[in-house]
Amino acid sequence: MQFSAVQCVAAADVATEFSPETIKRTLSFESVVARSIPLERIVLMTSLRPKDRTKSIGLRYSARWLRSLGAPKRDKQWACLAEALYFEARGESVKGQFGVAEVILNRVASHKFPNSICRVVNQGTGRKHACQFSYTCDGKLEHIANGVAYDQVGRVARVMMDGGTRRLTEGATYYHTTAVSPSWARRFEHTATIGVHKFYKPVRRVAKK
Repeated sequence: MQFSAVQCVAAADVATEFSPETIKRTLSFESVVARSIPLERIVLMTSLRPKDRTKSIGLRYSARWLRSLGAPKRDKQWACLAEALYFEARGESVKGQFGVAEVILNRVASHKFPNSICRVVNQGTGRKHACQFSYTCDGKLEHIANGVAYDQVGRVARVMMDGGTRRLTEGATYYHTTAVSPSWARRFEHTATIGVHKFYKPVRRVAKK
């Protein structure tokens, strides 16, 4: 069995108090727990990413910068995020598209929502007034007609999935357009307004002494 540097340090700290067999059993248990957590969720929660992924340093909110990147790697989770950005934010500025991407990835990282992009995007789909993203239950066929717009949001999706810094919406997990004023928004903290979208996160409760 191979142990991480953190596990080795932890073992060294307690070596004088516990037997080698006890330490081995403890680390073995922690290894099993770690393997049960999807890699995608670990990456989103900790901002860790493989070395060959896009560096968040130098991230620019411009269409020109996005076009300078190589063609995005495509997979199922990427397709779900790109589709959501296309139907929810293709008419927004690049910064607005990144903001919507942040919300989706913030949800994936939160224990209050499903643990994959596709599950987050399709949460509640098929149930009237229960879908989280309106385009998934508006009764219309999801037809991507604007290839240029889809290419751009696809690049946004790849950058964010590869560890792009989520700094625009301050941890938001909800948003709505400025054209509406939903009652649920009053229960949350407004964190940012980008283009035609307002972003929100749960209000942090301070425990009473």
